[in-house]
Amino acid sequence: MTAPAPTRRSGRWIERWDPEDERFWEETGRRTANRNLWFSVLSEHIGFSVWTLWSVLVLFMGPEYGLTPADKFLLTSVVTLVGAVARVPYTFAVAVFGGRNWTVVSASLLLVPTVAAFAVMEPGTSFSTFLLVGLLAGIGGGNFASSMTNINAFFPLRRKGWALGLNAGGGNVGVAAIQLVALAVIGAGGGPRVLLGIYIPLIVVAAVLAACFMDNIENVRNDTGAAKDAARDVHTWIMSVLYIGTFGSFIGYSFAFGQVLTNQFGRTPLQATYLTFMGPLLGSLIRPVGGRLADRYGGARITLWTYVAMAAATTVLVAAAMQKSLPLFVAAFVVLFSLTGIGNGSTFKMIPGIFQARALAEGLEGEEAVRYGRRLSGASMGLIGAVGALGGVGINLAFRQSFLSYGSGTGAFVAFLAYYAVCFALTWAVYLRRTAPATRAAASAEAKPQLSYVEV
Repeated sequence: MTAPAPTRRSGRWIERWDPEDERFWEETGRRTANRNLWFSVLSEHIGFSVWTLWSVLVLFMGPEYGLTPADKFLLTSVVTLVGAVARVPYTFAVAVFGGRNWTVVSASLLLVPTVAAFAVMEPGTSFSTFLLVGLLAGIGGGNFASSMTNINAFFPLRRKGWALGLNAGGGNVGVAAIQLVALAVIGAGGGPRVLLGIYIPLIVVAAVLAACFMDNIENVRNDTGAAKDAARDVHTWIMSVLYIGTFGSFIGYSFAFGQVLTNQFGRTPLQATYLTFMGPLLGSLIRPVGGRLADRYGGARITLWTYVAMAAATTVLVAAAMQKSLPLFVAAFVVLFSLTGIGNGSTFKMIPGIFQARALAEGLEGEEAVRYGRRLSGASMGLIGAVGALGGVGINLAFRQSFLSYGSGTGAFVAFLAYYAVCFALTWAVYLRRTAPATRAAASAEAKPQLSYVEV
């Protein structure tokens, strides 16, 4: 018997969507889900580029702009902060407007900060004006939350690690992409307005393609009760702490890497840009690998060992900074970026699994357990993503204070090393220790194959 196709009504709404039904998924669901995934990636990719726009623009801003290194770190901190806060409303916008509809709106909104930056980007503009325009760029960070919430609804639990990793990784590549475009612009002798002029038409293209090829899912409806339940659940906040260590590191380092090279190692903007794109690029491309490894071996295990490796890479960074070894510093930083990508994939894979396990621990079974897990994991993703992105604010503020106090970023790296140790201990104590409640719940979940459950 052939699985029924997704039932639609006007406005590209899908009324029936059941990815956990394997026949439905193989015969009709996979194709629709993958199509929405690819166009979601495009929109999120450009959103990340706009969000991290100022990490590149500050490299164009020489002495004639009158900004100190501390001013530039403050500017990028503000942009990161707004992007983190925007993730909360963006998460619930999908259920209010529909995934396809909100992707069109959120992509179109990226024109506002891009056009505004184009208008003010010149010497003589006040620092307060740059701060205000930087605030606008922060909305690009919200696209991640709505995109992840939307794609989470399209894929079955057994494939979420790979799908969410691919979605997020494709978006994260936007950080490296804008740095590569900036490198080409600077190398060709162009100014910041050339860079902005390249992205304005790309934003329009992303919005049009989303309107033409994406779908809304009817049964994904806004549930304020889910948001409250997710906020009350301790695992939402534990995962937020872990996500600060992975994604917070990724986005914070993406904003700060170029400035650290120019201020601590005396690199020119062009020289810094030649180096800065490598870390975000590898960290983005490897994120789906982190999700795939988590699908196979368990997100908690991959996350735990990722923190061990991140701590080791940070230790090498501190040694390289003290020895003033630029090659070792850059190599260690690129490795650290790659590890944040793996950790990003594994931590986000843990979220659906944790709430699915909680459903089973509370005695729910079958489709009821699936609905419970999907409901709370979708709601929690926005909160976790927002808090995690605040880690980027902390990293930029830590670098700012470190340069003000010591003239280098070494003090900040020592603080990051201590944080990774806390994350390691938390992951082990809550999700891997034999007596941990979440581990017992996971064991119960794995005994029910109809859920296709993969260990958290």
